[in-house]
Amino acid sequence: MQPKVQFKGIREGLLVTLSEGNWSEMEEALLDQLSSQSDFLRGAKLILNVDNHVIKAAALGKLRDRLSDHGVTLWAVLTNSPTTEKNAQALGLATKIYQGPAQHKMPVQKSPPADGDEALLVQKTLRSGNRINYDGHVIVIGDVNPGAEIVSGGNVVVWGKLRGMVHAGVHGNLDAIVCALVLQPTQLRIGDKIAISPNEQSSHQPETALVRDGKVVAEPWLPDGKRLN
Repeated sequence: MQPKVQFKGIREGLLVTLSEGNWSEMEEALLDQLSSQSDFLRGAKLILNVDNHVIKAAALGKLRDRLSDHGVTLWAVLTNSPTTEKNAQALGLATKIYQGPAQHKMPVQKSPPADGDEALLVQKTLRSGNRINYDGHVIVIGDVNPGAEIVSGGNVVVWGKLRGMVHAGVHGNLDAIVCALVLQPTQLRIGDKIAISPNEQSSHQPETALVRDGKVVAEPWLPDGKRLN
């Protein structure tokens, strides 16, 4: 059975797709998911795919307010319904996401023989509001605090505590990994995969996050470094 609510990390934010059915039930299912993971998803920019649901402007406005109460911003509504699209636009919400030329630029960004060979070394703690965006690997000697963000085309290695947001393999590289001495991110993505549940019971031992069987999982960070190759 298809789940009522599906999450997927994309370039623009967090894409949430609601299945067909009673709108009120779908809305409550979404809010229940957010309630159970409020700390992890707080600050996310949400793109809501409602498919064929016909939603009035008042209902969309109410949902936007309820999402805001969870610390989530409703940024866009994707729909097949002209009525829902018109109502979303009336509320100032986007109804399309940019998928054009960027798709053609990706191969150009990956054209070097070994994607992400270059690395950026950051020797300081990243505090709330700090953001790093780099096409290669990113290595941080220090902590990454909540509210800080790292976006990398390759791997991300944190020689410290990772408690902020990180997106490795941003151009679609599912072989990218994220390593940290303490892996407790507020949000973690690899390629288009997003880790929905935080690592609440961290052993405070070095760990590696990687994509296995289509899901982001955490494993012990092995000293041989083979996963960095």
